Amino acid sequence: MPHIFPAQYSTLSAAALKDHLIKAYHLDPSTTCRLLIRNVSDTYILANNTQKFIFKIYRDAHRKLNEIEAEVELLHILKANGNSVSYPLVDVEGKHVQQFNAIEGIRNGILFSFAEGSVILALEDQHLNQLGHDIAKLHQTTSTIKLNNPRPVFNFETTLFKPLRDLKPHFAEMTEDFEYLSTIANKVVKKFEDFDTSTFSYGYCHYDFFPKNFHFDEQNNITFFDFDFAGEGYLINDLMTFLNHYFFHQLNNLITKEQTEKDFGTFLTAYQKIRPLTDDELKAVPYLGITFHIFFLKFFYDNYDDWSNAFLTPRYTKHRVAMIKKWEELYCNF
Repeated sequence: MPHIFPAQYSTLSAAALKDHLIKAYHLDPSTTCRLLIRNVSDTYILANNTQKFIFKIYRDAHRKLNEIEAEVELLHILKANGNSVSYPLVDVEGKHVQQFNAIEGIRNGILFSFAEGSVILALEDQHLNQLGHDIAKLHQTTSTIKLNNPRPVFNFETTLFKPLRDLKPHFAEMTEDFEYLSTIANKVVKKFEDFDTSTFSYGYCHYDFFPKNFHFDEQNNITFFDFDFAGEGYLINDLMTFLNHYFFHQLNNLITKEQTEKDFGTFLTAYQKIRPLTDDELKAVPYLGITFHIFFLKFFYDNYDDWSNAFLTPRYTKHRVAMIKKWEELYCNF
């Protein structure tokens, strides 16, 4: 065989990564490594008798090196300002980024500190109060900085109009669904004309604040992680993504609308004790949910063939459009 045939997405060997990372970070020789999640970035967990770590390996098609370096910078700033986050570790040479010459080309990886605790889906008042407080504290930092390297920007062009342009071929045989998405996108933009957006807080959003991305320890301390989507935008985007946790629970009949309003209200009250929101910011939160779901529909479209997954079949696409209609019904008033 003259050469190894190229691949568009390889999965790096956990055994080989273990040997590399033990050497690169002087970890205990007993450290184990196993693949935890295979996705647009692959996640491995490393553990020994006293320590745990998370190693994330990115695909160049999804995350460029300068974007990864921006995330490293952001997390170190957050940590330095007293925010509890899973943060990048440096190797024995003082480097954050490990590079691997994989079949598809260079892959970049980061070793992170482990977020102690566990995911809690049934959040009680003490969890919601702590979460509101901690996200507000995080926003106090992210609203005052400018990173040296680029991160995505969340605006109507990047979350509505470009996604719809890119998605149009996918909807060739679902024209009514595409027409609905185009119409509601314009309604969102029109709705924002009613708000004084000059008063909206702006900075770096996590943009994926679901309970799967923060752990509570036994003392209810929170550690945030998975800043893959972190980018610039209205900070209320983070409140909107957390509202989606309740939205999905409502869709699955796991919580009532009344309980959603109570719990999300508890969270907002705790948040505003640290960072007050304007009336227009509070009113705008639900409409950003439309942008979030259209943005992720394009994300699934862009990354479908690398997930080896059932995403983005016509049935799945129609399900997502129906979900956006349900969001509109529950939270929006056009």
